[in-house]
Amino acid sequence: MHPTRRHFATLMAAVGATSVWPLRAQQQPEYPSRSVRYVVPFPAGGLTDVMARMVAQKLTESLKQSVVVDNKPGANANLGADLVAKANADGYTWLAVTLTHAVNPALFPALPYSLDKNLTAVAHLATSPLVLVVNANTPVKNLREFLERAQGRSLSGGSSGNGTPPHLGLELLAGSAKLNFLHVPYKGGTPSLNDLMGGQIEFIVSNLPECSTLVKSGKLRALAITSLTRHAVLPDVPTFAELGLADVVLENWTGLMMPAGTP
Repeated sequence: MHPTRRHFATLMAAVGATSVWPLRAQQQPEYPSRSVRYVVPFPAGGLTDVMARMVAQKLTESLKQSVVVDNKPGANANLGADLVAKANADGYTWLAVTLTHAVNPALFPALPYSLDKNLTAVAHLATSPLVLVVNANTPVKNLREFLERAQGRSLSGGSSGNGTPPHLGLELLAGSAKLNFLHVPYKGGTPSLNDLMGGQIEFIVSNLPECSTLVKSGKLRALAITSLTRHAVLPDVPTFAELGLADVVLENWTGLMMPAGTP
């Protein structure tokens, strides 16, 4: 087996991935012969960053070369994506991608890179539902009370940026429940959660890995989850479908891409 293929097979086994797109096998020198730069186009602490650091740690151990996570947030995750799209196609610059990158071409038609032409998909690493969370100090105890509170007013809802899964979750909830809300976009999930705990915004439809610890610690209250069934991480949190909003079903995903032409 070609070394590049062998190492990525190891990656998939290490993180429990669900699928891998095949890499084009070519004659290459032993890979990797130096450190790898793993660009995460979001701030530290969010779903994409956490997943990338898990992968980087395991691959650093197995490859005997450093896989270094480099957070490059900005421009709705396009800053980091553009950086990788224009990097050398030698396998030493990686991009952490999410559903956000699939949505961005529709929101930003003048992007300086093409997701299809300038990048190539390597691996699908994980999927994650989202959770409607509020500050634990709010009097809202469940989804019914949240919807009642939202009637006739515009609640402030945070997200990790325009077109990100938390933003899509806000829009999905608003459309299904016929709500108005003020969207407050951030550069990532962690800054939005910090403001939710600080009382600057009123709710987030947050990626599960980003909010679950805060829910378990009592800093946030989870009202409903966007998966089809309840999740083992928060088994007491009902699905939106259980609560009468069957259309509010959404899963984020994270994966790995490299510059087009990478062997």
